[in-house]
Formats: sequence, C-alpha cells, structure tokens
Amino acid sequence: MTDTTVTPHADFKYGERTIEENELITFPNPRPGRKYDVNITLPEFTCKCPFSGYPDFATIYITYSPNEKVVELKAIKLYINSYRDRYISHEESINQIMDDFIAATDPLSFKIKGDFQPRGNVHTTVEIAYEK
Repeated sequence: MTDTTVTPHADFKYGERTIEENELITFPNPRPGRKYDVNITLPEFTCKCPFSGYPDFATIYITYSPNEKVVELKAIKLYINSYRDRYISHEESINQIMDDFIAATDPLSFKIKGDFQPRGNVHTTVEIAYEK
C-alpha cells in the first residue's frame, strides 16, 4: 500500500506558497526628509463576497508619502494576491489593506481607493485617506 499522506501545503505551487506567506516588506526611504508621493495601481485585485461567495474584482489605487520606510513593490503585489480566496466585503478589504500598509510603513500620508467592478448593476468605490 502506498502512503498518500500529504503534508500541509506540500501540493501548493511555489507562487501559492509565496502568496500565503505574504508580508509587506519595506526598505529605508532613500530620500528621508523630502516629501514626495508614491502612486501604486493594482489592477487585478480579487476577493470573495462574504455573503454569496461570488468573486469580486477591483483596481486598487494607493498614494502615499513615505516617512522612514518604503514598501517593496513585489511584496505589495503578493500581499494583494493573498486576498483572492478571502471572504471579505469591499469596505473591510480596503480598510484592512490600509491598516496593514500603515502598520508596515508608517507613512506621512496615505490614500487608498478600491474601484470594484459592477456586479448586479451596482458599482462600488471605497476611498480612505490618512494624514499623520
């Protein structure tokens, strides 16, 4: 008889493991003391509706002014991809992204907009701004 025991996550693809281990990695701001904005567009955001289980699709727009830390772009991509199988509302997903980003980078200012694709004749955007 063959042992068919699979260790947790052994059958994950390398990308799935990386997404599951997501972390907002930062590096020192190369121009501390200078106020400038960083604009990030993430056009492939997905999550699942906590009520229907249907997928939701959005473009996430982030603008922030770094303080001491800057977020590494591949890390934000992987972090955003970790939402794809979460059952989470539009409002909570955008608020959670903001909370995690601020905790990781401590920016001078931060603005996020989630522009969700219409479903059932309803188009939703969620916007939040933060100033230190």
